[in-house]
Amino acid sequence: MKSQSHPIDIISRALPGIGICQELELRSGRRIGIVTRRDGLRDLVIYDAEDPDASTDHVELSDEEADAIAEILGAPQLVMQLAGLQKQSAGLLVEQIEVAAASPFAGRTLGDTQVRSRTGASIVAVIRQGEPIASPAPDFGLQSGDLVVVVGTKDAMDQVGAILDGSTG
Repeated sequence: MKSQSHPIDIISRALPGIGICQELELRSGRRIGIVTRRDGLRDLVIYDAEDPDASTDHVELSDEEADAIAEILGAPQLVMQLAGLQKQSAGLLVEQIEVAAASPFAGRTLGDTQVRSRTGASIVAVIRQGEPIASPAPDFGLQSGDLVVVVGTKDAMDQVGAILDGSTG
């Protein structure tokens, strides 16, 4: 049986020149953070219990490792958190962009789009027939009617839309 849950505050802060850090305090009083670097890599940071400004350890995560952890922890919740973060972070958007039947990527893999390297935006989930698919891997096959959940700037969103509709090469 689950105990009654209490809301957990996730504190997001920009790390100039590095990326974004999202931190939370655990029930034990310890703090952990996830640093999402501008280059797309992520670090799991464990803060020192005695010195809140120092870390005791950090682990660099590959895309595959970060995706696996997100899957284990419930990436659909992460998508909801990102929607809330959008309200707090100027310039960061979370949007759903449809893969139209005429899209050159309907029937191809997510990796074929090269969205992250071409735009800097990240596809964090795909909604297919109302069901969320969290942290899709590069070999995930896109289908007509899929909604890709994208996180990025307004300019990046426009670029992703153009890539998916085929108006950019």
